[in-house]
Amino acid sequence: MYKVIIIEDDPMVASINKQYVELTSSFHVEATFKNGILALQYLQNCTVDLIILDYYTPQMNGDEFIDQLHAAGMTPAIIMVTSANDAETVRRLISRGVTDYLVKPFEYDRFKAALERFVKRQEELKTSASASDLGQAEIDRLFSVPDVSSQSAPLTKGLNERTLGLIRLFLSEHPEEVWSSEQISEQVHLSRITVRRYLNYLVETNELVSMIDYQTGGRPSIKYRYSVTVQ
Repeated sequence: MYKVIIIEDDPMVASINKQYVELTSSFHVEATFKNGILALQYLQNCTVDLIILDYYTPQMNGDEFIDQLHAAGMTPAIIMVTSANDAETVRRLISRGVTDYLVKPFEYDRFKAALERFVKRQEELKTSASASDLGQAEIDRLFSVPDVSSQSAPLTKGLNERTLGLIRLFLSEHPEEVWSSEQISEQVHLSRITVRRYLNYLVETNELVSMIDYQTGGRPSIKYRYSVTVQ
């Protein structure tokens, strides 16, 4: 059974997160904390497999907590469950080794998917631990790199995987909502021209559908949402 702690200063949210975690029998919440300082004190004497972390907590934010955690030589998996969704914060936390990122409010299915990905990677780590050498396919699975043989066509010239991933990240957190390119550009902090190029690519690959909104009170606007065929 995987041991979990939750760092969340809102008691109601902490309780909901705990219920979500323990709906999956392979997890058990060992403790909840209202800030990272208390969690670090606990971790001096106890080990856990997974931390559910809110970025905004009293006395210590998510960056500070992760830095102190790693400085102490501890590297449990971390799933962010937070309202912090600005592009810079997301990029910074991913670079610190955060394994998944959920923006409040979220659906249980998204939370469950994050836990399932954690379990899958742990199982792959256990399998690889018994091998003296790993092939590229095994290494790619550990790093969640998709099988290139099953990938779609390469990116259009001039597009960047990292930028595409940032736009996908934002849209994946709002799968039922409809957005204009201007709204998306404001959310991901990229120019409207840049965003439109990536949206056009996602429409061409059937990840998004586009529609014309005539009810804008002015010029018609193109809106985008996830395609119903995307799983």
